[in-house]
Amino acid sequence: MSMHSLTVLTVLGIAGMLVVHAGAADGPNLGRDVTEAEIAGWDISVPPDGSGLPPGDGTVAAGATVYAAKCQSCHGEKGAGKPNDPLVDGQGTLASPRPVRTIGSYWPYATTVFDYVRRAMPYQLSQSLTNDEVYAVTAYLLHLNGIIAESEVMNARTLPQVKMPNRSNFILAYPPGSK
Repeated sequence: MSMHSLTVLTVLGIAGMLVVHAGAADGPNLGRDVTEAEIAGWDISVPPDGSGLPPGDGTVAAGATVYAAKCQSCHGEKGAGKPNDPLVDGQGTLASPRPVRTIGSYWPYATTVFDYVRRAMPYQLSQSLTNDEVYAVTAYLLHLNGIIAESEVMNARTLPQVKMPNRSNFILAYPPGSK
């Protein structure tokens, strides 16, 4: 290849990079702006203190029904697992060579269970459960893990009061009153 050819290729390469760079400033013109309603639909975080919990309530019995219809195919009967992770048992295993991280053994706050179920479950239809269904499934899972009694009702008032077995092994990133 001659020196002239290399110079032409270099100039063309630099020009091409400049064109690509100039076009990148405008963006690829894909997608659209997110609406306020769409943002509100995903702005549903529930912190440990329960602020932001929606109205509604759920019982263990109602949760068993919802779980059987919408959760059991992935998490097994009574949360035993298969094909996905187990949701129950595991208490006392975290310091063992084979820790089992479940709702009852690992999760620090009951509000986190609610938040995760509401946001991401069932996997193929995330955010499809009603508030009452999420409270009920949360109550059912807490009961299966021996954390609440079968007669307890979960709602925005009672859920933040549930003391999870592993709560003391977590450190809040922002202790209450520090924000």
